[in-house]
Amino acid sequence: MTSSFLDYYRCPEEFAKFGVAQQLGQTPEFFRFGNKITCFGRSPLADAQMPNGNLRDVLPLLQDRGDEFILPFDADEILENLRKERYITGSSSHSPRNLIRKSYYAARPFLPVGIRKYLQRFHLRSRRSIEFPSWPLDKTVDNLCAELMSLSVKANGNQRIPFVWFWPDEYQGCVLMTHDVEHEEGRAFCGKLMDLDDRHGIRSSFQVVPEERYAVTEAFLGSIRGRGFELNVHDLNHDGHLFQSHEQFLKRAKEINNYARKWGAEGYRSGGMYRNAEWSGAFQFSYDMSFPNAAHLEPQHGGCCTVMPYFADDLVELPLTTTQDYSLFHILGQYSIDLWKEELESIGSTNGLATFIVHPDYVIDAREQHVYEDLLTYLSELCHSAKLWQPLPRDVARWWRERSNMRIERSSDSWKVVGPGSERARVAYAQIDEGSLTYHVEKPSCRESIA
Repeated sequence: MTSSFLDYYRCPEEFAKFGVAQQLGQTPEFFRFGNKITCFGRSPLADAQMPNGNLRDVLPLLQDRGDEFILPFDADEILENLRKERYITGSSSHSPRNLIRKSYYAARPFLPVGIRKYLQRFHLRSRRSIEFPSWPLDKTVDNLCAELMSLSVKANGNQRIPFVWFWPDEYQGCVLMTHDVEHEEGRAFCGKLMDLDDRHGIRSSFQVVPEERYAVTEAFLGSIRGRGFELNVHDLNHDGHLFQSHEQFLKRAKEINNYARKWGAEGYRSGGMYRNAEWSGAFQFSYDMSFPNAAHLEPQHGGCCTVMPYFADDLVELPLTTTQDYSLFHILGQYSIDLWKEELESIGSTNGLATFIVHPDYVIDAREQHVYEDLLTYLSELCHSAKLWQPLPRDVARWWRERSNMRIERSSDSWKVVGPGSERARVAYAQIDEGSLTYHVEKPSCRESIA
């Protein structure tokens, strides 16, 4: 029941000193673990179908046995339920909500942005009252893992615990810029967008719709690759029906995989951020970018509740952790980078992954383009001052896959990281400092003894 915790930190198994209470409930429900962590799974006290403000707290059921803690839940189950959005009640493909979605996507090609944003604001009006996941960011997965690490430190006699640092080369966090190309106007603007990114030293990926939306020529694809940007597959035709039925999904997934092989694409993102974690195994990609952190402003609600990459079966999932440009401009009506800066600050406080989606379609006009240039300037300065990694998405997926196979071993009176790619890895230590969990990253030239 600690494999998800061990995968998150890549610390030695000997420090995961947890057991599970024998009497758990039969049905997954919502409950709290302390004041701030909302969980969904089985526990002795879980009795809530909705994550409201009156959830029962299972923290008093935690058993401290000195060198081990007995948890009133299965941590693996909770973390999987959150990341795979199992806390969301499934809906029938024949429900009114899905019929409305069908009608909307049938009419969408003929609707101007002004009409679309009015309809979307109306559709999203009920989301304002959602208590969980929290918006604009939800870090429940990260907070739960940090709380488990704090308990591990306590069970270890308050001595610090070594783990493989989240990012290579002592980077303190990571920033990804991605561009989903939706319409012909956006496709035509991609060259200009690459110029803007290049000017600010920002590396980015372009997600291209293979069929029906616009002409996808070898010259266009080659222009993306040739300038050092990454090319990924974006749905099949972006009609909103990819997950309409399992049979249709499998058929389309096969065609999507064919485009991945043809283009040499390692990554994928679904149109409209539609997703189904239970079906994603049909994709033959290295990584996916279809899961929002908190999907209040997306067509499909939910969220994976983490600002870190994670594995969804064999796929590395790179979650969307910032507000999309379309939502910022046309749903929230904001034309500044203030919200993005707020999200970056929150993500950075836990050394997380900041993933952006900026569509070439929605930064063509001067006002929107000016906001995007402000963001590029800010990111360029922030990455330098805060030592943030700014790679292509495929580089993050490759690193996360390598890190998952690394391990910490004792080396005399210290620790070292071993495994392929470990030359870029760093030993980090988790410790309690003035009552709070803190991390210390070991410099490559340092040889710190065990505290």
